[in-house]
Amino acid sequence: MPKRWLPMAVAFLAALLAPGICLAAGPAAHLNSGDEAWVLASSALVLVMTPGLALFYGGMVRGKNVITTMLQVFVIIGIVSVQWVLFGYSLAFGPDWHHVIGTLAWVGFRHVGAAPDPAYASTIPNQLFAVFQLMFAVITPALIVGGFAERMRFKAVLIFTVLWITVVYDPLAHWVWGAGGWLHQMGVLDFAGGTVVHISSGVAGLVTAILLGKRNGLGHDEHIRAHNVPMVLIGTALLWFGWFGFNAGSSLAANPLAVSAFLVTNTATAAASMTWVVVEWWRTGKPTLIGACAGAVSGLVAITPASGYVGPMGSIVIGIGAGVICYLGASVIKNRFGYDDALDAFGGHGLGGTWGAIATGIFAEVAVNSSGANGLLYGNPKQLLLQVVGVLAAWIFSAAGTYVVFKVTDALVGCRVTPEEEEQGLDAVLHGEVAYPEQMTVERIHEWVGHDQADPAVPLVKGGASA
Repeated sequence: MPKRWLPMAVAFLAALLAPGICLAAGPAAHLNSGDEAWVLASSALVLVMTPGLALFYGGMVRGKNVITTMLQVFVIIGIVSVQWVLFGYSLAFGPDWHHVIGTLAWVGFRHVGAAPDPAYASTIPNQLFAVFQLMFAVITPALIVGGFAERMRFKAVLIFTVLWITVVYDPLAHWVWGAGGWLHQMGVLDFAGGTVVHISSGVAGLVTAILLGKRNGLGHDEHIRAHNVPMVLIGTALLWFGWFGFNAGSSLAANPLAVSAFLVTNTATAAASMTWVVVEWWRTGKPTLIGACAGAVSGLVAITPASGYVGPMGSIVIGIGAGVICYLGASVIKNRFGYDDALDAFGGHGLGGTWGAIATGIFAEVAVNSSGANGLLYGNPKQLLLQVVGVLAAWIFSAAGTYVVFKVTDALVGCRVTPEEEEQGLDAVLHGEVAYPEQMTVERIHEWVGHDQADPAVPLVKGGASA
C-alpha cells in the first residue's frame, strides 16, 4: 500500500509547487527596485518587533515566568510563518469568495511569485507583498499573550495560535485589506492594522483573560509586578524602531506617503508617551519608566490605522488621546471591572486600536493620501460612521471567534496551569529553564529538582512536569 500511495503523493506535491516555481522564474514588467528594497527592509523591521515584544512582555512579568512568556511570543514566529505559506496567505489575500474570505487557490504559495498583483501592489512581487503581510500576521497573535500571561499552558498556546490565526485573523484581514473584502469595499480605512491587528488581538486578550480567570494572588500579592524594567525599555525601543516598517512600509513603495507615515508615527508615539507620563504623575505623584514605555506603545498602536491618512497635527491629537485612553484602560477600567489583563493587551491594543480607527474617520484627509478619504474635520462625516462599523465588526468577530477557539483548545488540552505550577513558576515547571539561576536558593532548587539533597553545582534539570 505505501508503494501505491507514494507516487501519487509526489505527483500531487509536484502539481502544487510547479506553478509557483514557474511564476517565480518569470520576469515581471513593472517591478521597481527601490520599492522592492524598501518593502524588504520594512518586512525585516516588522519581524524584529516580535522579539521586541518578547522583551517588552518578558520584563513586565515576574522573574519566575520570564522564559515562558518570551517563548510563547517567540514560538509564534515559527507557527504563523508555516501556516501563512501553507494556506494562511491564500485565505487572507487570495481570490475573493463572497467578500468574506479568500479561496485556497494560492495554497502552498501556488501562483505567488515574482509577478506583481495590481490589486495589492503594482511595483513589487506578489511574493514580497506576501512576506510583508506575513510579519503582520506573526505579531498579531503574539500580542494576545499579554492577556493570558503567567497562567496558560504552552501546548494550549500552540493549538490556540494555529486555530486563532486561521479562524479570526485570516478572515478579518480579507475583510479589511483583501481585494473584494466587504469592509474594504465599504471604504473602511485601516492603513496598517488598527482593526486587523490591534483590535483583534486586544479583544482576544480580553476574552482569554476573562475565560482563564485571574492569576493566583492578584490584588493580594505585592510581588506581582514587572521584574526587569530595563528589559521593558529595550523591548519598547525595538517596537518603536520596527514600527516604522509597520506603518511607513505599508505605503508599499519608497515614496512621499512613506515619509509622511514615518513622520506621524514618530510624532504620535512621542505625544502619547509624554501624555501617559504627565497623567500618571498627576494621579500617583510619580512618573515611571514603565509608564513612558507603555505610553509610547499606546501611541504606536493608535497611529497605526491613521498613519497613511493624517498629517502631523492630527497625529499629535491622536497620540494625546492614546496616552489618556490607554492609561485609563490599564489603571482604572481594568481594576473597576476586575478582569486580569496581565500585560494590558486590551488596555493598550484593544482600546488604542479602537481610538486610532475612530480617529482616522475624524482626521483623515485626501491631501495626505489621495487613495483615502476625508474625515469628519474635512467635511466627510460618513467616513467616521464607516470607521465605527469597522470597529464594531472587528470587536464582535474577534470576541466570538476567540471564545470558540479558546473553548475548543480547552476541551482538547486544558488551557490553565494548575495552582501548584503557577505558584512554583512556569519557567522551571514547564520548560526546565530559569532566567536567573544565580538567584535561586538551595531550597528553591531542592523544591524544583525534587532531590533529597539538592546540590547547587548540579545542572538544573526539569522535574517532569507537563507543559
